[in-house]
Amino acid sequence: MNITSSTAAHLPLPEWAYVPGEPADSEPDHETLWQAKALVPAQFFGYVPARHPALRYGIALNDAGYFWEAQEVLEAVWAAAPQGGRERILLRACIQIANANLKLRMQKPHATARLWGEALAAIKGLLSRRTSGAGDGFADRFPAAHLGRLLEGRLAQPTLAKIDWIKIGSAGKL
Repeated sequence: MNITSSTAAHLPLPEWAYVPGEPADSEPDHETLWQAKALVPAQFFGYVPARHPALRYGIALNDAGYFWEAQEVLEAVWAAAPQGGRERILLRACIQIANANLKLRMQKPHATARLWGEALAAIKGLLSRRTSGAGDGFADRFPAAHLGRLLEGRLAQPTLAKIDWIKIGSAGKL
């Protein structure tokens, strides 16, 4: 999924990528993230639109290496997603992938593998559920099966390095 400034309501990237425990920048760039979170409604009705700017921005943050920030934005979208909906399952998997990528950057490969395994289980569960048709929802439009294959490939590697992080948007375009 490619995101441009126009599709994400001209949202800037944070000034820095926050990594807990690293002294470089002790606090996250909350001001920048607030701009994206402010776009999320209190509740989505029926589904989360695949082209919602906060959703696309959260995925773009992950794909640009802003893993902690991606989690924050995607969690805001997840919280507004319909309870029990397919989008909620896929969003949780994306949040777990961003968290796993952060753990990988922090050189915690076992935590990374555990989180990627949980994301893969969520995606498999999502794929086993019936769809409501070809709609405009995130779960309807996102190539979850391809993302699942990316996860399987990473989990099959004997060792993980910082460069092995997963770009969620590399699974395909919306």
